Amino acid sequence: MQLIVSICVIVVCGWSVPAVAANWPAWRGPNGDGVSVERELPTQWSSTKNVTWKTPLPGEGNSVPIVWDDRIFVTCPIDGGKIRSLLCFDRNSGRKLWDVKIPYPAKETTHGDNPFCSGSATTDGRLVYASFGSAGVIACDFDGCIVWHRQLGKLTHVFGQATTPVLYNDLVIVHRGPGDPTHIVALDHKTGSTVWDRPERGKNDNLFGSWSTPVIVRVGNHDELIVSLPEEIKGFDPRTGTQLWRCGGLGTEVYTMPTVGKNLVVGISGHRGPAMGVRLGGKGDVTETHRLWLTPRNQQRVGCGIVHNGYLFVSNATGIAECIDAQTGKLLWRERLGGTLWGSMLLAGEKLYVGNQQGEIFVLDAAPQFRLIAKNVLGEHVKAAPAPSDGQIFIRTYQNLYCIGRRQIQRSGTGTK
Repeated sequence: MQLIVSICVIVVCGWSVPAVAANWPAWRGPNGDGVSVERELPTQWSSTKNVTWKTPLPGEGNSVPIVWDDRIFVTCPIDGGKIRSLLCFDRNSGRKLWDVKIPYPAKETTHGDNPFCSGSATTDGRLVYASFGSAGVIACDFDGCIVWHRQLGKLTHVFGQATTPVLYNDLVIVHRGPGDPTHIVALDHKTGSTVWDRPERGKNDNLFGSWSTPVIVRVGNHDELIVSLPEEIKGFDPRTGTQLWRCGGLGTEVYTMPTVGKNLVVGISGHRGPAMGVRLGGKGDVTETHRLWLTPRNQQRVGCGIVHNGYLFVSNATGIAECIDAQTGKLLWRERLGGTLWGSMLLAGEKLYVGNQQGEIFVLDAAPQFRLIAKNVLGEHVKAAPAPSDGQIFIRTYQNLYCIGRRQIQRSGTGTK
């Protein structure tokens, strides 16, 4: 494996996180659960109404924009993935500030619904990290200088890759797969050097694989790194990669990030496979002791759900949303929204936001009784989830990056010198 460190030097001094933070530093937010602290996000817009700005993107993509203060970061493939790109935009105007390009001219397979660079970027406010599959993992400063670029080998799967880096203390953790090889690797956030590297099952088969981004969860007096994998959910020690527990019951295809609630995690399979709830706190094989429920066959699910007030809210690619008791798996309501629901759910206040591929974003009550608040039509192909920050919503379509609504909190500084 080769470690490439750029000659650029970061100067970070006098850094402080704002007392009131509404950044969206990763594709499922600061806690990896899709929950925002925002209370007054817009509920109504169109391709022209309530649009502060929109700016064109150089390629199609499924990744979510992430936001830190006045910067927005988006991953994007160029020339069919021969170039993997990390772009930075000014959040006040939509003007592109810089574009870091990583060439990867080698032939690589993926699926038409999963363009290259489908994993979102992640930031800690100092550096921004992106995993580009076979093209490696990069860290850039906020001025667009590559700090390190770690090449970790070629990945091969007929459907490509789509996972996002996860930050834990001084580690950047990446689930690389789902083909052969598949592994979970932890890199030093300053240098990109390997801290631990754990192999997992993987094969280049269209009916086998996990595209799941891990999530960090506090369980009792320790932290756990939880990952949904083919046929099972696993918990690891994020400091060492040591496996703590496993729970069997998932299908062989997994697209979603684990959905976390109070003292439980929900794993959801793709390809109409099983979903299950698991009580946290176990050790070893917890299939018989901690699995709360399992529904063996469901609708096709691609986007991640939300657990709120004991209810699991999920969307299905069939255009149907559902509310489920998170402790028992019992269905409470099932309603058709329309289109092909692909994006993951966002919770802000007591409202759920979820979009379909047809460019319609629905706003629902996060409640055990169904109520549709609004249906907003952009009219462009969308697979990415909305990203909230400071009273605004950022939406990445296959053509443009949209800023919806007016900013409520002004910040200063970018986290760099």
